[in-house]
Amino acid sequence: MSNRLYVGNLPFHATEDLISQYLAQFGEVRGVDLILDRVTGRPRGFAFVEMATPEGANKAIAELDGKNFEGRPLNVKVAEDRRGGGDSRGNGGPRRGGGGGGGGGGGGDRGWGRGR
Repeated sequence: MSNRLYVGNLPFHATEDLISQYLAQFGEVRGVDLILDRVTGRPRGFAFVEMATPEGANKAIAELDGKNFEGRPLNVKVAEDRRGGGDSRGNGGPRRGGGGGGGGGGGGDRGWGRGR
């Protein structure tokens, strides 16, 4: 089992420190990554939390999933690993293909090869 948790449905005023303090009751918290909106810079309502041990992560899931935190029911589960590139079918690497090309020709009033 992973030590990394997804914690969703957080109140928008939650900070990394507040989340860390709240989850510390289940074990050592190694880090909190509160996800921010790229445009506004405001929290998006979810975070990734790394616990020191799988046991701490399991306890946090068992105790907190669905539990009210600052007036909102939390969604706590093992974080899916999305690092490593590729898509959901496991295809990594660069995209191939391309398009393009264009055709030349045809039509118009060019007059090539016509006598006047």
